[in-house]
This record gives sequence, C-alpha cells and structure tokens, in this order.
Amino acid sequence: MRESLRSSPLARCRAVLIGCVAATLVGMAGCASTERAEPYGSNEWLQTGANRIANLALRDNLQSIRRVQLSLYRRNPREWRKWASSAEDATQRTWDAISRDAALPQLRGATGIDAIRLAFETQPKPYEGDRVAALVEGWASMLKQANGGTWEQTMLDGVNAENSYRAARNVEISLWLIGSKTGPDGQPLLLATEIGERGRNLLVDRELSKVVARLDLMAAQADEKYRRAALDFSQNWLLGNLGPFFSMVNR
Repeated sequence: MRESLRSSPLARCRAVLIGCVAATLVGMAGCASTERAEPYGSNEWLQTGANRIANLALRDNLQSIRRVQLSLYRRNPREWRKWASSAEDATQRTWDAISRDAALPQLRGATGIDAIRLAFETQPKPYEGDRVAALVEGWASMLKQANGGTWEQTMLDGVNAENSYRAARNVEISLWLIGSKTGPDGQPLLLATEIGERGRNLLVDRELSKVVARLDLMAAQADEKYRRAALDFSQNWLLGNLGPFFSMVNR
C-alpha cells in the first residue's frame, strides 16, 4: 500500500512541488548575496518591471558620468580651479545643482545640448567656465529627459525612445569632440586619454561608451513596448481562457 501511494500521481506532484519551492528558496538566497542586490524601496510598488530597469539604467549612467568627471578633472585641473577649491568640491557643487534641477550659474541657464556646446565654445569668445562641469550638466539633463523627465520612474512614466536615442548620439558626439576639439593655440580643450608606464587609461572612452549602449537599449525597449502591447494582450487572453483546455491535451 505504501509503495502504491509513493508512486501515485499525487505523491509525485507533491514531491515536484516541494523540490521547486526548495530550489526557489535557494535561488533567492543566492540572489540576496550578490553585490547588486538591494532592499525593496517603499515606492517600488508604484513601479513596473520596465520602470525598475529604466531607473537602474539611469543610476548606472549617472555613476559612469561621475567617474568621467573625476577622470577629466585629474587630466585638466585648470577646469575645477576656475571655481572650486578641489576636484571633489567642484564635483559636489555640480551634482548638488543637478539634484536641484538648477543649471550652474556659469552656464547662464543652458542645459542639455546647449550646455555641451558651451563646453567646447572657442569662438567668438572662449568659454571661461568649467568645461567639464558644463559637459556633466548637459549629459545629466539629457539623461533625465530621456527617462521621461524624471529621476525616478513610476507606472505613470516611461522612457522616451526618441529622446533616449538622441541623447545616445549626443554623448557619442561629445566623446568625439573631447578627443578632437582644440583651442586657438592648437592645444586640446580637454585631455582625456592618459598615457603612462602602465599603458593608456581609456576610462572616459569606456564609461561614455557604456552610457551610449544603455541609452540605445532603453530606446529599443521603449519602442518595442508599444509594438508588443497588442500581442501581449492577445497572448494573456489566450492563455487565460484556453490554457486549461490546452493542458488537457495529450502530447
């Protein structure tokens, strides 16, 4: 009798269910131990999965830009000396203004692509402000615009595919200008690549390339979202209404 119970379909289903639960708990424990795991935020219930991915991409892009700023300051100390006591001080002032959605005073109200243009302005009069801070302000404001005009998306927000694509191209152009734009004296406006005994430091190129890749991915995802909406609705209806009948068909 016991043998027949153990081999019954009910017993087998119960064993499979217990195994699945155990595997899920092990997987969750493994995920919780990774470096990228974060505790749930109080406002995450207002976010869809797409919102969460967009917010994570924005967070990583802002971190990349901050690394680029510090790297450029190390190569171009004259920029932070125009208005701050140290590179760290200039960085803090820049991000304080960004967090308040206020353009730096030296930018005369310029944000986005206009701030980037100022960073490389040489004619008719060279830009006298911090060129690095101008770039960072321009990049950050474009990232926010691409993220639906917010620093943190909820279900009411979404990535703007066109703005995200345009921001990616502007970052690419910025990278090219950093490596090629020179002043009236023929010297580079900003030094980015560091060449030393250990080789070349390509941090600026690497981090800005990551920003471009993330922006392109978010643009593609936003564009695909609307194309898939009808298909997802149809699939959900089909599985919800006809799924039980399909499960009864012998394969």
